[in-house]
Amino acid sequence: MILITGGTGFVGRTTMRHLSESGYNIRTLIRPSKHSPRLPCGIETDISLASLADWRGVRASLVGVDIVIHLAGAEKIGMQSDLDLTEVEGARVLAEASADAGVKRLIYLSHLGAERTSAYPLLRAKGKAEEYIRRSGVSYTILRSGIVFGEEDHFTSSLAMMITLIPFVFPLPGSGSTVLQPLWVEDLATCIVWALNDAATERQTYEIGGPEFLTFSQVVCMVMKKLGRSRLLIPVAPPYLRAATRLMERLLPDPPATTFWLDYLATNRAADLGTLPRVFRLQPSRMEERIDYLRNRTWSREFIQHQMAGRHRKR
Repeated sequence: MILITGGTGFVGRTTMRHLSESGYNIRTLIRPSKHSPRLPCGIETDISLASLADWRGVRASLVGVDIVIHLAGAEKIGMQSDLDLTEVEGARVLAEASADAGVKRLIYLSHLGAERTSAYPLLRAKGKAEEYIRRSGVSYTILRSGIVFGEEDHFTSSLAMMITLIPFVFPLPGSGSTVLQPLWVEDLATCIVWALNDAATERQTYEIGGPEFLTFSQVVCMVMKKLGRSRLLIPVAPPYLRAATRLMERLLPDPPATTFWLDYLATNRAADLGTLPRVFRLQPSRMEERIDYLRNRTWSREFIQHQMAGRHRKR
């Protein structure tokens, strides 16, 4: 039995589909909420209700579980999230409960740049979470991923909304020259599932990304091309853009960009291009080949739908 956290999220739903197609039995840890969880359709899964801060609840969820895949994260919430609670304490509780339950394997999805001494709060929290997992005594695999994209993501979809809503121009953090290595969500899910059957990946930390290095401005131009829209790229000093983003986080129930998003774009986020082919025997997909899902959609309407859904979740 596999327990997966974050199964209702963007990466989680794709990973659950891959696990189901590979014949694994799945249990999904879902925090108690008044709202119905968004689980992937057509996939059989046990449901366990518990907050990651609830040691007893998490421990009960681990009965009969051999493998834990920890995908839950708080980056989409932005500055409203309590990183020490959601990222650090959640990882500590899950790691300690997994050791107590005799779990054989724990796979954790982290970020490129995760370090406990990082200047950026989310990456610092991810680094602390990694340490708890390494010290737990459970055999682990940590995947520090580049920014992940795919249908219903929080990256290309957010860019599409902002390009649609902002007339004539598009603001770039600094010069827009930050180097990224976008990874298709299907490739990431494949790596997670394949790692389960590869003993060589145990007690290892891998930095992974897609097959190409792209600047943020190149990514924006790629998205604009798929949308059939043109905007003048305007460099904006990061402090001004951060202030505008903080205001957006306060005013909108579901902002298309958060301060954590800006943190990720503050410096280059790239890994060795050869890691996926060498370790996972996988040739990842190029970004331009996999973003056709951006076409023929009314992004202004989707933005409004996101705000209405966000307001509903916060009631």
